[in-house]
Amino acid sequence: MSETTATDEATEFRGIRKVRVGTVTSASNDKTIVVRVDRKSQHERYKKVITRSKKYHTHDEENEARVGDTVRIRETRPMSKLKRWRLLEIIRRGE
Repeated sequence: MSETTATDEATEFRGIRKVRVGTVTSASNDKTIVVRVDRKSQHERYKKVITRSKKYHTHDEENEARVGDTVRIRETRPMSKLKRWRLLEIIRRGE
């Protein structure tokens, strides 16, 4: 019989949450950052690589992220009209 930890049980209860890596494009609001996540895909007919991007409003409790930082964010409960993501960590500081 294997033992489960509290985090395993919480993950099991809430389900698997999406995690994305992106770049901070705006940090002007209090406790909120805007993160741009790029994904690359190949055009079905012309086979050219296309970059698509999407912006996510993210909760940043300590206001520690700055514009240009590369961050990891995780899906969470709705915190406001637009915020459904939470800052997990800052991977690399921007210039």
